[in-house]
Amino acid sequence: MFCKQNGANLCCAVPLLTAINIENNSNQADGEPTAHEDTTVAHCRWQWRDEELVLLAQKAIWRPSSEDLLVADLHLGKAEVFQACGIPLPSDDDRGTLQRLEKLCQQWNPKRVIILGDLIHGPLGLTQRLKTDLSNLHNRLNAEVLLIGGNHDRHLHSSAFPQHPAFRLGNLWLSHEPEQPMDGRAGLNLCGHIHPTTTLRQGSDRLRLPCFAYDKVEQRMLIPAFGELTGGHDCRHGYRKWLVAEGTIVPWLDTAQAFRGSQQTW
Repeated sequence: MFCKQNGANLCCAVPLLTAINIENNSNQADGEPTAHEDTTVAHCRWQWRDEELVLLAQKAIWRPSSEDLLVADLHLGKAEVFQACGIPLPSDDDRGTLQRLEKLCQQWNPKRVIILGDLIHGPLGLTQRLKTDLSNLHNRLNAEVLLIGGNHDRHLHSSAFPQHPAFRLGNLWLSHEPEQPMDGRAGLNLCGHIHPTTTLRQGSDRLRLPCFAYDKVEQRMLIPAFGELTGGHDCRHGYRKWLVAEGTIVPWLDTAQAFRGSQQTW
C-alpha cells in the first residue's frame, strides 16, 4: 500500500527511508560530479562542474551565484479544469501552492523566480481569481518572475503572462521538456515536465516520493513538480536521486541501478 503524500499519511516516510538507507548506504560513486553534499533536513548543496546548486526539500532549486530560484510544473487551476469536466475535485483556488512559493521566496529572497514550464494546467482553469493572482505574482513574490513556456502553457496569452523559450544560464540549459542545449555548447539540462518520483520497497511496505533525478549520461537534472495534484513518473534506472519527504531531502544512491546509463525516452 502506498503512503500518500499528504499530512499524516506520510508519517511512515522518514522511518522507512532511514531503515532502507541503513541497508543501502554507500560511498559516493566514482565519476559523480559532487564535490561535496552539505546536507541538512531541508536542503542539499550539490556541485556540477563550477555550478553550485542547492536542492530544496520544497521541490525547488536555488542557484546562489545569480540568486535565482527555480521551480517547475505548478499546474495552477488543475482542480478547476477537472471540475469543468464534471469531476468533483475540491479546490483551494491554488492558495496552498502559491503560499508555499511565497514562503520560499521570503526564505531565500531571490532576485528572480524561473518557472520551468506548466505554470497553469489548462484554459478551463484560468478563473478570474487565477488571472488576478498571475498578474500580481511578481509583486507577491517580490522578485522578477520568468516563465519558460511548457506544453500546458500554450493557451496562456502572452499579455497575461509572457513566456520565454529555453535558454542558457552559465553552464545550465533551462527548459521545460528534457532536451540537449540548442546552442551546441555542453551544459547541464535543468528541466521539469516529467514530475519525477521514486518508489521504495522494504518487505510489504512501499513508499512513493517525489525526487530530484540526475542522469549522468544525458547530463540532465529532472526537477520534481512544485504543484499539487500533479502525480508523477517513476524514475527507475540510470538516475542519481534526492528524495523529498515531509520537508526533508535525502540523498539517495541505488547502487544496483544508478550507473547503467539512461534508457529513457520521453
